[in-house]
Amino acid sequence: MLSIVVGLVLLMALAYLGWSIIWVAPLAAGVVALMSGLDVFDTYTGTYMDGLVGFVKSWFPIFLLGAIFGKLMEETGAAKAVAQKVTQLIGKKRAILGVLIASALLTYGGVSLFVVVFAVYPIALALFREANITRKLLVPTFALGAFTFTMTSMPGTPQIQNLIPMDFYNTTPTSGPVIGIVTTLIMAVGGYFWLAFREKKLSAKGDQFTEPDKSGTNEKREEEKVPNWFLSLVPLIVVVVLLNIVKLEPIYALILGVLSIMLINIKDYKKFVFSVNDGAKGSVMAILNTSAAVGFGAVIAVVPAFDNITEWLLNVSDNPLVAQSLAVQIMAVITGSASGGMGIALGTLGDTFYNLSQTTGISPDVFHRMAAVASGASILPNNGALLTLIAVTGLTHKETYKDVFVVAFIIPTIAVIVGIIMGGIGLV
Repeated sequence: MLSIVVGLVLLMALAYLGWSIIWVAPLAAGVVALMSGLDVFDTYTGTYMDGLVGFVKSWFPIFLLGAIFGKLMEETGAAKAVAQKVTQLIGKKRAILGVLIASALLTYGGVSLFVVVFAVYPIALALFREANITRKLLVPTFALGAFTFTMTSMPGTPQIQNLIPMDFYNTTPTSGPVIGIVTTLIMAVGGYFWLAFREKKLSAKGDQFTEPDKSGTNEKREEEKVPNWFLSLVPLIVVVVLLNIVKLEPIYALILGVLSIMLINIKDYKKFVFSVNDGAKGSVMAILNTSAAVGFGAVIAVVPAFDNITEWLLNVSDNPLVAQSLAVQIMAVITGSASGGMGIALGTLGDTFYNLSQTTGISPDVFHRMAAVASGASILPNNGALLTLIAVTGLTHKETYKDVFVVAFIIPTIAVIVGIIMGGIGLV
């Protein structure tokens, strides 16, 4: 048990310091193996690499196509066009709401949360400047709009966190729609009211907008011409409709989404090669980061003491949804990755939870939805997406994390609790 604790602390500490999980994860796995009396070399070449490669084999096509789709949306200006229209409709006085909805719409349409940040940030900066809102609220606003409900709880979202449980529970992207809608409302409405409250409080204290370093670059990007917003919205609709109404496999839905962007923006064909190449490169880094964490989890799973953790989780409550949600949330917190944490938890306990769904009468759809929701209730300072967001905005954990903690950890955890209660009484 000590080896697991030391390995997890090492992984979290080094990730928090900004060291790449691609090499930190095997290092931490080696420490766990050494302290547990396992052969370090065999554990790395066998157990660790089996876990890493297994995740890549299962999910690389989705990561690849999703990254290409997002990059094309970014480079053609389509993502920016949609974001600008949303903020225009909402109004500049409601800057936080406009950025929130723009981020949510793009994420739900299948655009990578990293692409959303880069595409919407220049617009968000201009809106916050005009409304004189402190930049400290930029990070929690993005975190709420792109890292929470559209990633995990909204039925039908094409984000990877909503697709992973399908393999374990034989479910669909729209599984658990009632729980999904309720948990979405808790996160979206609760998070927005918190940010609105914080905006008033900080403004009253005289905390107002300040210019970021190198703001000229962002202002220049703001002035760039963008395509028609309605046509730019079409690829997002294509992906969501094909995935949830036509019931196509995610791979085919994303392929057709990519083709629709290319057809609509055919005049920008010279950007296609760069976008596809750059998206492909980005997908490799994204899946390696996630699969490295999954490989670490595979090593944890073979340590004898892990059986004690599993037994504790399975006996912590008569409701197996509690065990699953805790397992997913804890591993997502530790690895700093919602999809990575879910991959570890379901990779080791997914069969057990599926069997429990057959014997307890709780629908696999509920297990699917709660696994996804729990994975997102995990954004601590070591979270990879949060670290990227902080780097893009030029802010710090000290300036922003208090509000991120509320909107991306506390409120989503409340949503998890509500979802568990609903699932336990048969509301799907």
